[in-house]
Amino acid sequence: MTAATSTERVEQGHAMPIRQAMASSELRAWATLAIASLAIAGVFALMLAVSRIPGVETIISWPIDFFAKGLVIHVVFSLVVWLLTVFAMLVSLATIEHVDGDAIRFAVLGRIGARCVVCAFPLLFIPAFLDGSEASLNNYIPVIVHPYYYIGLLLFALGIVLPVIRMFLNLRSGWMRSEPLTLAMTAGGVLYVIALFCIALALSQIWGAAPTRAFNSDLFWGGGHILQFLNCLMMVTGWFILFQSCFGKNALDADLFRLAIILMVLFALPAPLIYLAFDPYSMVQQEAFRRLLFVLGFPTLLVALSGVSAVLKTRASKPLPWKKPAFVAVALSVIVFTAGGVMGLMISGSDTRIPAHYHGVIAAVNLALMGLIVCRCLPAIARPVKSATAFRRQLLLFGVGQFVACIGLFLAGGYGAPRKVPSGDVVLFDGAVVGLYMNGIGAFFAVIGGVLFIVAVARALNSSATPTISG
Repeated sequence: MTAATSTERVEQGHAMPIRQAMASSELRAWATLAIASLAIAGVFALMLAVSRIPGVETIISWPIDFFAKGLVIHVVFSLVVWLLTVFAMLVSLATIEHVDGDAIRFAVLGRIGARCVVCAFPLLFIPAFLDGSEASLNNYIPVIVHPYYYIGLLLFALGIVLPVIRMFLNLRSGWMRSEPLTLAMTAGGVLYVIALFCIALALSQIWGAAPTRAFNSDLFWGGGHILQFLNCLMMVTGWFILFQSCFGKNALDADLFRLAIILMVLFALPAPLIYLAFDPYSMVQQEAFRRLLFVLGFPTLLVALSGVSAVLKTRASKPLPWKKPAFVAVALSVIVFTAGGVMGLMISGSDTRIPAHYHGVIAAVNLALMGLIVCRCLPAIARPVKSATAFRRQLLLFGVGQFVACIGLFLAGGYGAPRKVPSGDVVLFDGAVVGLYMNGIGAFFAVIGGVLFIVAVARALNSSATPTISG
């Protein structure tokens, strides 16, 4: 199957010729898990909001330190579980496309992986309601210190790596020149394995220590940075595939995309050596991992500038395809990512400009993945969303809302609004107040867009197979 054929079928809303019923069922399972993770994150976000209402503790008996625990659950399901379950779905789709109807070797690994993730889900939120647990708000993968939670993390990591291993075992000769998704997800699999290896190296150096916040921070610092490589890779893959679906196979340089993907892997390969080159968990070692992320700018720009060039060429001869959800998704993703990246370069001190930066970057990743799920993955299992117009509006609500929210946070930080401080605890300048109002309004619309997205995809997954997307 050629890239052009795949793109045309996606754009027309037809299902790809997936002949294995089990494979189609597996994709549906991964999509369901991805949407469920967003739903769980939303439920805990609502519970956190309710728990902060004055006097509510007289009505609801919250577990000890529930706010911190609930925050851990919300962050993990919205920034780790969601992103990695989408990654597993894309890996499964890439494997299916690569074998193109032939029998998938070790097919059972994908189904076992999905079941491991299903088992991990309750273990990753039940500890929030147990009094004997403790929240660790460390970077990247925050933790609830409880045996159930660590078992859940282990099961989840295993569940994601199994379809990656299966993909490696099904690669054929010439795979680097085949479907772009195959190359990208193979590279993503390498990045995921590197991240796991970094976590294993860190664990070997701190084994036996008490599971404190410092322990968890050291455990996930290096691997967490490499997972950002994977998130960036999924985003640029979404850009490339969505741009192709809008402007045709030759709109973007496929060789340039391959170069960007390969560079991401090459830049990440030395990461485990950082554990050997510097004193364990020293400031120098932490700074080495932090600076490693800066190299992502170059491969990301390769794909982004190629896409911008395609947009400018199209605009010179005809209107841009704003009615296509794929174009709305990729355009918003590039705009929000650019805003988040520029904000990151302008950070000084510790204020709300920091969350403005990373919320912008993560929102850009989410927009690209939303586009991939609806424009590529759902049609592959013959369950497209009912209305492309409605999905386009959901993207606008989410993307524009996130953009306004990030601008508001950045403006507030410029006027000295501190991080992680609730309203009323500090005196704010008028500019900071305006920025925080912008953040609240933008976040409100972004949440509406996110909820509508979850509902639309859930309905599509629960519907009967259909060959088309209605406009």
